[in-house]
Amino acid sequence: MEPTLSIVIPALDEERTLPIVVEELLVQLRPELSFEIVVVDDGSSDRTPAVLEELRLRVPELRCFRHPQPRGKGAAVRTGFSEARGQILLIQDADLEYQPRDIPALLRPILDGHADAVYGSRFASPERAINFFWHTKANALITGFTNLLFNTNFTDVYTGYKALRAAQVRPLRLVESSFAIEAELTAKLRRSGARFYEVPIRYRARSYAEGKKIRLHHAVAAFTAVLRHRFSRCH
Repeated sequence: MEPTLSIVIPALDEERTLPIVVEELLVQLRPELSFEIVVVDDGSSDRTPAVLEELRLRVPELRCFRHPQPRGKGAAVRTGFSEARGQILLIQDADLEYQPRDIPALLRPILDGHADAVYGSRFASPERAINFFWHTKANALITGFTNLLFNTNFTDVYTGYKALRAAQVRPLRLVESSFAIEAELTAKLRRSGARFYEVPIRYRARSYAEGKKIRLHHAVAAFTAVLRHRFSRCH
């Protein structure tokens, strides 16, 4: 049987946190929901492949795929989407910044038939860890620019926690290979008539010493992607 939920995890050099994320997913989702965990190793150079092999031997819900060389988060997400079999697609980062205990809240509007895409907002939660100043400001500008171009009122358009109805995503022609996949998904889902919800989520930003990968040039690429996908081909 096809699972209800496919959790897509793009991973690059996450040998330390990936096992913790997988274990927490199992705690949160078993046995209430039919699900699979689709991990795409984006060419890791650490022990991530070995860790995945160890996990695969004892977690039947886990399916693993690998890029021979790093291609970017967007490419890993696209590979995960193409391999996923579930009715709902959920993007889960491998670094513990996003908490699996928030997944039920992300799924509820889709399961209730009210939404096609649910975004976890880091800024709508009554509790949140203090984030980097410039990251917060850049996100606010990207979110505002998106709202202006698409007549929306998102509070956190560049969140990494998104639950999406698979039938709405699979017809889309997704091309981004970097973090700009976030902008592309929003633009093309909006243009295809998707119904959006936002829900508050917990968020703990890790430091660069802990392996945070996003940089200033990613923000510049985000603005470009928002504008490009306002007019790019959807299907």
